[in-house]
Amino acid sequence: MTTFDYAPALESRSIVTIDSSYGHFINGVFVEGKNHFASINPSNEEVLSQISLAGSDDINRAVSAARVAYEATWSKMPGKERGKYLYRIARIMQERAREFAVLETLDNGKPIRESRDVDVPLAAAHFFYHAGWADKLDYVGVGHSPRPHGVAGQIIPWNFPLLMLAWKVAPALAAGNTVVLKPAESTSLTALLFAQVCQQAELPAGVVNIVTGDGSSGALLVNHPGVDKIAFTGSTEVGKAIARAIAPTKKKATLELGGKAANIVFDDAPIDETVEGIVNGIFFNQGHVCCAGSRLLLQENIAEQTIEALKVRMAKIRVGNPLDKNTDLGAINSSEQLGKIQSLSATGDQEGAQRWSPECVLPEKGYWFPPTIFTGVTQAHRIAREEIFGPVLSVLTFRTPAEAIEKANNTPYGLSAGIWSEKGSRILWAAQQLRAGVIWANTFNKFEPASPFGGYKESGWGREGGRHGLAAYLTSDENGDN
Repeated sequence: MTTFDYAPALESRSIVTIDSSYGHFINGVFVEGKNHFASINPSNEEVLSQISLAGSDDINRAVSAARVAYEATWSKMPGKERGKYLYRIARIMQERAREFAVLETLDNGKPIRESRDVDVPLAAAHFFYHAGWADKLDYVGVGHSPRPHGVAGQIIPWNFPLLMLAWKVAPALAAGNTVVLKPAESTSLTALLFAQVCQQAELPAGVVNIVTGDGSSGALLVNHPGVDKIAFTGSTEVGKAIARAIAPTKKKATLELGGKAANIVFDDAPIDETVEGIVNGIFFNQGHVCCAGSRLLLQENIAEQTIEALKVRMAKIRVGNPLDKNTDLGAINSSEQLGKIQSLSATGDQEGAQRWSPECVLPEKGYWFPPTIFTGVTQAHRIAREEIFGPVLSVLTFRTPAEAIEKANNTPYGLSAGIWSEKGSRILWAAQQLRAGVIWANTFNKFEPASPFGGYKESGWGREGGRHGLAAYLTSDENGDN
């Protein structure tokens, strides 16, 4: 077999300027923080910067600034004018796309190709899309004369830092809300760069405020009495805690939580195309995807053939420096997450599943885990039940379509699923049976700003994206809200 060696094609860091430390972005300006923690490049453990840890005073100032901006400026501004600001933000993000992509890769560990070709373009697209909605809110579907909730407290995860910011900030602003955003502890840098974009776009002071910190900072934001709406993406455990915290209040919430998606392959599926979808479904972004296709369900009569083809394809995955444009699989985001992946994978060994990874040399420094599959997995295995959030695939088999659906739905989650078949009728039948919020047919991990995203059961409340996601930032007397 002919093999090719790829010469390094490194993206330059020179386009990015990273300050030695950062404060919070409150009321249109950066303010100093009192306590700081390190932001670390997961590919080499380099300290990139010192990030401020928000306390109650910082949260109070940010919420107060958002409230003043909401009451005095943003909620009173015509939707057409709000839309112009969102368009301006989107254009600036496009102009600074390379800067965002490099910074995202440095801070997060994902390959530069994914940051450049997926994260940044999609983030800008969400602002473009919601800019178009800003003067058409009567048609969202929440009743006539819809109005914003007020101040939205938003907490985003570390797996898609910039994209999750866009998913939340863009609809909130289009609807007329103001925002206090807390990025993830380990990936705050692109949110702070976005704050510069807000300044460059001359967004009115206080409309977007960004406070950095850890879980304690997020809890202060969730429990602040001046926040009217909570939007959270993260673990189911934290989502439940948020739901309990706001239950006695009038706060609205959208929660996009964990997943353990089934990727179902029927025996009439095109194997080569399907294998590409399987790889994209679990190894994209190092498996740090809440909707990752982490459970592969293969019909028995094609299981062996598919697994062999999958192994051949996995052997071609290039693991290494995320700034190298040839890299397919980057670094695990943190030592904590690497430990979780290693621990859950070890339970797969202990419970009798068969682990396989292609030969690959992992860098000595940084947080790394090879692309991995487990065969011989049953529904009783922890690796088939719990979210690993890493490049680890559990392979199960089924005999009949009904058995496939039963196994796919046998999970407390219900965020996404995939169906592979050449028969449209089979795809439609399976989609009707699956209890998942997003179902892909003959593809996986495809996103579009106009398409709503969200799940059932312990995968969350509400939707993000599309008209349904925008509706979550609006209220009306006609739908029973006061």
